[in-house]
Amino acid sequence: MSNLFKTNLYLKTFGFFKIPLIFYVNPKVILLNNEEIKVAIKLNRRTRNHYGSMYFGALAVGADISVGLFAMSLVKKSGADMLLLFKDFQIEFHQRAEGETIFSCRDHEKINNQIALVLRDRKRVNEQVCGQAFVPSVSKDPVCSFKLTISLKQRV
Repeated sequence: MSNLFKTNLYLKTFGFFKIPLIFYVNPKVILLNNEEIKVAIKLNRRTRNHYGSMYFGALAVGADISVGLFAMSLVKKSGADMLLLFKDFQIEFHQRAEGETIFSCRDHEKINNQIALVLRDRKRVNEQVCGQAFVPSVSKDPVCSFKLTISLKQRV
């Protein structure tokens, strides 16, 4: 099984048992490596609002998954056992998401530094991580930019 298949299977299972909204929106990881993650959410009956663009809740799920899953992937690669929480969430809309939306996060350096600080200091560390969402079928410009503050703490 490929790593992407395993990641998507984990995401589907996690969504089904822990956070049903993730399962309902049905995001797919299309790229995951040490430097970047890309998550796709299709525009369909489940994710569309009454104006024909992606509903805010579906955009929030995409931002959550792109940052949270990326951080947990980097934590796993570090060999550490950590708890992840989101402390805050900011989003700025630039245009309507009128097609399949790709959520991207490339803040691997911030997250890796945060992991190193948690391991060194053995305290909770907060770090703001940024990402963007695009609708490639419509434009190269982002439809929204988002910032989530990740709070990491080593399990005891």
